[in-house]
Amino acid sequence: MKIIVGITGASGSIYGLRLIEVLKEAGHQVHVVLTESGEKVVRFECPDIYERILSSADMLHDVHNIGASIASGSFRADAMVVVPASMKTVACIATGVTDNLLTRAADVILKEGRRLIVVPRETPMHAGHLENLLKVSRLGAMVIPASPGFYHLPKTLMDLVDMLVGKICDSLNVENNLFRHWDGNME
Repeated sequence: MKIIVGITGASGSIYGLRLIEVLKEAGHQVHVVLTESGEKVVRFECPDIYERILSSADMLHDVHNIGASIASGSFRADAMVVVPASMKTVACIATGVTDNLLTRAADVILKEGRRLIVVPRETPMHAGHLENLLKVSRLGAMVIPASPGFYHLPKTLMDLVDMLVGKICDSLNVENNLFRHWDGNME
């Protein structure tokens, strides 16, 4: 598949970086776009893996290049994941404001009827945030809050990251063994 990964300035950039890594390992074509604040947060939160993971992307797009391939419906992306999704980006997607390449690509994915997954990480949320998430859902996006579960008995921080990335991959129909899927057995 051809998948676009958008990373915004919300904390939790490890989710986006890990998703890129997993998708590439699974043989998918990955196009990445970071907002300016997204790049700052990635460099702050994940300085040791930033370059390695982003260099594995098939294409790293400049957020200001609205003439990039991913800005057009003729670019046949199968899906897009915005992870983490800041509330500003969610609001832009909800209202059709395409002020940069990331929000334009998300808008194109929606208008073309393709899979858009939005992963908000911010907490707590006020009614405006919740209304915008409802709007993006009604537009056809899937909302997967960055709320990892604990039924797989995580032992490390990366176990929690992998659980959420695994849920994203499940929603993309990308095979993964990133966490133990619930089997109904608590023993």
